[in-house]
Amino acid sequence: MNSLQSRIKQQARTLGFELAGIAPAAEPDGFAHLQDWLAQGFAGEMDYMQRHAEARGHPESILPNVKSVVMVGINYKSQGSGVRGQGARISGRVSNYAGGLDYHDVLRDKLKALLNWIQEQVPGTRGRAVIDTAPLLERDFARRAGLGWFGKNTMLLHKKLGSYFFLGALLLDLALPADEPFSTSHCGSCTRCLDACPTDAFVGPYQLDARRCISYLTIELRGTIPEELRAPMSDWIFGCDVCQDVCPWNRKTPAGAEAALLPGSTGTQVDLLDVMGLSAEEFRQRFRHTPIWRTKRAGLLRNAATALGNVGDCQAIPALARALTDAEPVIREAAEWAIKQIRQREKALRPTCG
Repeated sequence: MNSLQSRIKQQARTLGFELAGIAPAAEPDGFAHLQDWLAQGFAGEMDYMQRHAEARGHPESILPNVKSVVMVGINYKSQGSGVRGQGARISGRVSNYAGGLDYHDVLRDKLKALLNWIQEQVPGTRGRAVIDTAPLLERDFARRAGLGWFGKNTMLLHKKLGSYFFLGALLLDLALPADEPFSTSHCGSCTRCLDACPTDAFVGPYQLDARRCISYLTIELRGTIPEELRAPMSDWIFGCDVCQDVCPWNRKTPAGAEAALLPGSTGTQVDLLDVMGLSAEEFRQRFRHTPIWRTKRAGLLRNAATALGNVGDCQAIPALARALTDAEPVIREAAEWAIKQIRQREKALRPTCG
């Protein structure tokens, strides 16, 4: 008869997780690295990282008497990274992971189903599902559960799935035999991810200065984007996939099978002029159940205005001019900057903007 740990991993796969492994609940290997990273200020305005730093020292801060951590992974890669939306006039890019529904909801439902199944097998078991909203160093436990190794861009890498997968964790007060941790690295001398970063966000291998990362600038940062980083952001308006797209381990990875996590007809590129015209209610209706909701309207329109300034198409000026009267200061500032960029570029090339 199959062991309980084997059946748990099989049930996880039945629920749609391509990866599953079990790690012991102990202090994560990277806790000291996290403390050093925070001390250097690399977290920027992500104050929650500092507030909950000590809680990340052991999973008992999330579930008292925790014994085991079941780590799972689910592929979110679409058929083609950067799939263009239909009918977009001027398009901006969103990260591949943000084209579908909110992954927190999708993974939480699956993890709760897995917990219910475990409780049927072992009545009285207590557990908690975690999807990057609780103070847990998921990648540490995923490596410890045998799911992959750390790439130089700080992402977890798997030989078959590359890095395009979400991690989830199920903390249990049930003692389970652990899997062998992943103890090797398969990046060798490759530095493509580090070299390709448009904003030079990597201080070195395995060391990210989040304050320069496009994902941080477009999602976590609430104020104005530093001017010196705007041009390197190009047309990204939510997240960034550059360091993943250039990784050799992502070259032949399969597309994900979970429809809720994959981009619909709008693809992973959106019409920037449509975005600039969104009211608060229209933003809510369109993005409420997607990862893009995290930016709020002010962040998304700020990002779209910045992208329009980088694209430099003068047909964007009317939409940007309307944004100059928006109630949000960050939108007004970004729109003013974008108009200036477009006019300067058009004046140098061909004075056609009105």
